[in-house]
Amino acid sequence: MDVLTENFSLYGKGLLGTVELTVYAGLLSLVLGFVMASFRVAPVGSLRAFGTVWVAVLRNTPLTLLFFAVLLGLPRFGLVLPFQLFAVLALGCYTSAFICEAVRSGINTVPVGQGEAARSLGMTFGQTLGDVVLPQAFRSVIPPIGSTLIALAKNSAIAGSFSVTELLGTYKTLNELGYSIIWSFVWIAVGYLIVTLSISAIFNVLEKRWGVAR
Repeated sequence: MDVLTENFSLYGKGLLGTVELTVYAGLLSLVLGFVMASFRVAPVGSLRAFGTVWVAVLRNTPLTLLFFAVLLGLPRFGLVLPFQLFAVLALGCYTSAFICEAVRSGINTVPVGQGEAARSLGMTFGQTLGDVVLPQAFRSVIPPIGSTLIALAKNSAIAGSFSVTELLGTYKTLNELGYSIIWSFVWIAVGYLIVTLSISAIFNVLEKRWGVAR
């Protein structure tokens, strides 16, 4: 218990860093994921191709490699940002590929006749997608999106290896101070449980309110 009580501020700072990474990267991944899902089902071939390449590349690229590409590659092109922002970009873009596929699977559950009826009324593709298809698709993709964001919270641990303040990175300081590595990791695990269970609780509420009844 001394590991926690004597280093509460350190754990708190790490936990806050993990929460911030999860929230910001989660919002970015949701926006990009929905946009790319729209591209994947768009009637324009170039948009479909772009969405397909986005998903194929990011889903099949190790997240650590993506971190290296973003944190070390972008500054070579003159884009210099704080490490935390680079981490948000890497996590958000990576997770967006999985959000995209979850949303696309939800879009495929909506009967084709719904879109055809909307188009027969003169609605554009954007109106059909935004007003008819996505609201119905969202109800069926709440659980997979929740699971993906929980994975995002755990994946944020990689950011600690790139000088970004987050929960897992606290073990380095604790180890240097001579604390038991086992108990250090126990309290780190508790911190991740708090984050992931909070996300799970939020999406359980969303599922009960808007999810598809099973």
